[in-house]
Amino acid sequence: MVGIVYLNKVRHMKVGVISDTHLRSFPEMPQELIRAMSQMDLIIHAGDIVTLDIIKGLEKLAPVRAVCGNMDLPEVRIKLPEKQVVEVEGRKIGVVHGYGSVGVTAEQVKQLFSDVNAVVFGHTHEPMNKLIGGVLFFNPGRACNSYGILTVGNKITGEIKENYF
Repeated sequence: MVGIVYLNKVRHMKVGVISDTHLRSFPEMPQELIRAMSQMDLIIHAGDIVTLDIIKGLEKLAPVRAVCGNMDLPEVRIKLPEKQVVEVEGRKIGVVHGYGSVGVTAEQVKQLFSDVNAVVFGHTHEPMNKLIGGVLFFNPGRACNSYGILTVGNKITGEIKENYF
């Protein structure tokens, strides 16, 4: 597999995680974010993509797995699921945008998945990188302000990159 990093002879994948891009075209994305995503083995988008042009642009950088969010246009909602489980290096990552006007809690999104190692979500625009009960809850925040990197190997670890521009 292209782009795999070997650390201590254990295979690790770098997964770029973004959410809440709220943009209509790929060229509107911050160049620093595009550069960072081009270094990843896989990109996960946790919804509020708005248009498919964003996905098409990201697919030129790395394989993409994505879910739709509440602000996505019908063209996105037809093509993408509301939630999915992505398997990376034998680890399972639940992906959902999130819902509700009060914000999304780790418990709300955890109820949507069973037997996962991590749950990636968006909606709140607030970054989260927290291990709860052995499950990593990961929200990269709004893409114009922050993004995330998951390192996946024997376990999944997360890192939030804020104010990257």
